[in-house]
Amino acid sequence: MTDFAIPAVPSTALDSFSPNSRACIERLIATARATPDLSEHPQSKLGAVLILLYEQERELRVLLTTRSKTLRTHPGQTALPGGRVDDTDASFIETAFREAYEEVGLPLNSPDIHTVAVLEPSISLYKIVVIPIVAILTRPSLLGELKAEESEVACIFTHPLRGALDPSIAKSEPLVEIGSEDWPYEVELYSTSDSVVPILDNMMYRMHRFRSSASPIKGLTADLLIKTAKIAYGCKPIYEQYAPGQLETFKEISASLVSTLTQVKELT
Repeated sequence: MTDFAIPAVPSTALDSFSPNSRACIERLIATARATPDLSEHPQSKLGAVLILLYEQERELRVLLTTRSKTLRTHPGQTALPGGRVDDTDASFIETAFREAYEEVGLPLNSPDIHTVAVLEPSISLYKIVVIPIVAILTRPSLLGELKAEESEVACIFTHPLRGALDPSIAKSEPLVEIGSEDWPYEVELYSTSDSVVPILDNMMYRMHRFRSSASPIKGLTADLLIKTAKIAYGCKPIYEQYAPGQLETFKEISASLVSTLTQVKELT
């Protein structure tokens, strides 16, 4: 699948947003990305996630879920609605919205939801190429109509997007207790650690963790929110985003992964 086409955003879609939030969305709409080369990645290793933004008290927020603890992969962890590409999906946008419908009941083809950007892919530690689909919700009351699919989702929550750049933004949130199962760290808002990723030719990787009103926002989910927030707000995080020597772009990481897999095949 190579479809990265984005439907036109209606001219009235941004009317309900404050000037600051509108400017953020316009930056996302204006994001120009070259179509990534996915030829080395089979469809079984392709996925998409939905980064659904809405405004509350003049602040952009993002829809998140906590995965069910009964799931085989990443149980109990924070996630964006999304999953792997199906043969029936016509585009990555369709993948993201189909998964959001299945996981939390987000209506398909809703007049209150508009896709605004398809961002640069990321690669998970499971070697899945993840395409971030950014959309806006113009009727926030729709969130009250969502219902978690219990076999996949333990809870639905939201978080301020700007908190991915400045963790102190979340201080006013009803955050989980420090030292609890949902935030087993001593720091107040933000934790980080560096580690080596063997599947990416022993590349260094910086894990970001943000305290929330539910489960910690960390790993790939945190990375995608940081990426989105950097574009939306036009600035860098207040912390150092990358570990020394960490690859930053999809092109670099993809090339490293393909090279590692090629070396493994040659040895077998």
